[in-house]
Amino acid sequence: MITLPTQSGDRRHLGNVPEHALALLLSQIREQAQCLAVITPDNQTANQLAASCQTWLPAEQVHLFPDWETLPYDTFSPHQDIISQRLATLYQLSRLQKGIVIVPVSTLAQRLAPKKYLEANSLLIEKGDRKDLHQLRQELEANGYRCVEQVMEHGEFSARGAILDLFPMGSKNPFRLDFFDDEIDEIRLFDPENQRSSDKIDKINLLPAHEFPTNKEAISLFRSQ
Repeated sequence: MITLPTQSGDRRHLGNVPEHALALLLSQIREQAQCLAVITPDNQTANQLAASCQTWLPAEQVHLFPDWETLPYDTFSPHQDIISQRLATLYQLSRLQKGIVIVPVSTLAQRLAPKKYLEANSLLIEKGDRKDLHQLRQELEANGYRCVEQVMEHGEFSARGAILDLFPMGSKNPFRLDFFDDEIDEIRLFDPENQRSSDKIDKINLLPAHEFPTNKEAISLFRSQ
């Protein structure tokens, strides 16, 4: 069952829409509404619908906000890829002018990271920037990134001499930063499987590694509440 608001303020209900036709219908509705929020009954439906919508809409107009897929008292954290997807969508929400946001109903019951937190802890890095490598490592660790021997998944970085490998949250690819003294000389994509670098790019956008702050003040506030 699909419920659609109308210009008069009423609601229109559409039932028995075939799954393969739902994405096409949503793409047509989006042309009238510009921005559209789609609430699904579960996370699996949200993932399937997001994949289907990309058949009819450009990928940059389809934003999936997945569920954590963990229970409140689980002793393990959500997968890094899920957190990365959520952070990417949250960051785009305030900038969204056209597109579809697909979210499971269970996710609507959760509190979200404040907008000012994401804005304050995001960092734009460009080729030619002057940046002390040691300082950048400290900033990454302060934002929740993990220092590892070899970068394989979101939220990790590795430093070897004048090279910094980094897999930013919200990004589909990891990057390799080549420093010349305190200047970023090159930024390249690289493959985490074979660790080989490829195409050059001019800039990358770093999102924090967590949806919420994890500094001492934030932890103290969490415990007190």
